[in-house]
Amino acid sequence: MAAEAAPPALSATTAPAPVAIAGAPPADHGARAYRAGVLFAAAAAFLFSTKGVVIKLAYEEGLDAETLMALRLGLSLPVYLAIGAWSIRDHRRTGRPLPGLRVIASACFVGFLGYYVASYTDFLGLQYVSAQFERMIIFTYPLLVVLFGSWFFGQKARPAALVCIAVAYGGLALMIVEKLGEPGSNLFLGVGLVLASAIAFAFYQLLAKPVIAAMGPRLFTCVAMTAASVVALVQFGLTHPISALAVTPTAFWYAVLLAAGATVVPSFLLAAALHRISAQSNSAISMVSPPATIVLAFFVLGETLTLLDAVGITLVLGAVAWLTFGDRKAATAR
Repeated sequence: MAAEAAPPALSATTAPAPVAIAGAPPADHGARAYRAGVLFAAAAAFLFSTKGVVIKLAYEEGLDAETLMALRLGLSLPVYLAIGAWSIRDHRRTGRPLPGLRVIASACFVGFLGYYVASYTDFLGLQYVSAQFERMIIFTYPLLVVLFGSWFFGQKARPAALVCIAVAYGGLALMIVEKLGEPGSNLFLGVGLVLASAIAFAFYQLLAKPVIAAMGPRLFTCVAMTAASVVALVQFGLTHPISALAVTPTAFWYAVLLAAGATVVPSFLLAAALHRISAQSNSAISMVSPPATIVLAFFVLGETLTLLDAVGITLVLGAVAWLTFGDRKAATAR
């Protein structure tokens, strides 16, 4: 899903102090792992940025959110099952213990939250808002991680974080004002659904890192995505006839693109990045996602960008960048 990027320095477990991306890094394992994490995070951010555009194209073919979710995760599920089985065999071959039921249950819950709840509300919201606007709302989740980390996880939030949150949501308010006059747009319903997706993904980021540390990124991704896939397929079975999966060839290929390019590959890349670099570094790198979505939406969907939209986007990106890089600098200084 989504959506789908990583938050500022709020995770309960923080990676070693980041090395500057540019310049000559130390020739040690930590530096190599960090460079790999940077590449994984950048690739995941770009691939996730395509999701809203592909969903919009699929909606033009007459698919609804439940059918598209079922196709996306149904096509992805065999890949996760195969890689999960390979990961379990690898654990047994090397003598490493498999995670216990409690850890597996935690991975299932985190996957349900991050890859079903966050994705489904995002899919629903994209029926009412543009791909550009959706990406900007989703991109505020690092600021939500600040709040939730402080409220529920005992993490400290700098006073500047509150200013960043106010600036970012002020930018979103400008974009909402720009679209208030559009007839029949159900704007507030769309904003509410996408904001719910951002909230779910913020909790996913806070909860995922310790589970990834306990079972490894590959097995975690397979378990989490399998849990989300099962829920999505059960939901479809309860609400739609099986004949609803008989979609047009164009719609099917959009589902394949969504499953492969915006689900399977970036989900493994994101987990691998979270395993190697800190949350704040991941968040900084994920800033490639909104501009990529804006460009794709302009050229592929023909979405326009007004001056007020540009101001709102600048405020959101500026607020997230301010918080992200400020926290990185503070963490490095410590």
